[in-house]
Amino acid sequence: MKVVISGTSEELGHEAGRYAGTLIRNVISEKGQASIILATGTSQFETINQLIKEDGIDWSKVTMFHLDEYIGLPLSHPASFRKYLAERFLAKVPQLKASYLINGENDVTTETTHLGKIIGGHPIDVALVGVGENGHLAFNDPPADFDTEKPYLIVSLDEPCRKQQMGEGWFGSLDEVPLQAISMSVRQIMKSAHIVCSVPDARKALAVKNSLENQVSNLFPASILQLHPSCTFFLDKHSAQLLPERALQNGSLSR
Repeated sequence: MKVVISGTSEELGHEAGRYAGTLIRNVISEKGQASIILATGTSQFETINQLIKEDGIDWSKVTMFHLDEYIGLPLSHPASFRKYLAERFLAKVPQLKASYLINGENDVTTETTHLGKIIGGHPIDVALVGVGENGHLAFNDPPADFDTEKPYLIVSLDEPCRKQQMGEGWFGSLDEVPLQAISMSVRQIMKSAHIVCSVPDARKALAVKNSLENQVSNLFPASILQLHPSCTFFLDKHSAQLLPERALQNGSLSR
């Protein structure tokens, strides 16, 4: 696992987006196609913006999956992750080979089974993810299920997670935040060949510290990324502020 620390969230996004672009180009060159996962939320704004700008990616050879979606939230809602990806990514790149967005308005059992079968036939080459304020990976809140082999799960959202969604401005009140979501499972994320984890902002500093310095534990879901053979955390000086001084001085930390 590698950690790259930038001065600002914008610089973080540029570094992460460029790195993800390089990985995708390399995979297409080697395999003729690539399967990717995209995360959503405010932490991914700059990374996705940079990825869109990357030259030399033949998007017609890319299949995209996404991490999670609220159950019962309509596509028209500002917090819909389908809406987020449709507007912030799909509308800004040439036509992909395929894209599979989670529809939380469908029957959830049917939806998770359907998507699970599809992703089973598409080994993931590059996954873009983030870390929640409570340390969650996708919507796998603590204590996360590290054991299930199901690619997608129906999960309940804990209060810290729901408060984060409200605090980021996606909802007007806590009562408006759905109680459940469909989430890609931890094991499915960990099957990705490469993971690019973008985590800006001081409000994520404790989650970053817990994820990088604690023993791997489902109480700190993103800590499992320590075990991945090709995972890079991209942080800014605010999200990295609780890490050892040597990391802040050198701008990087390898483990």
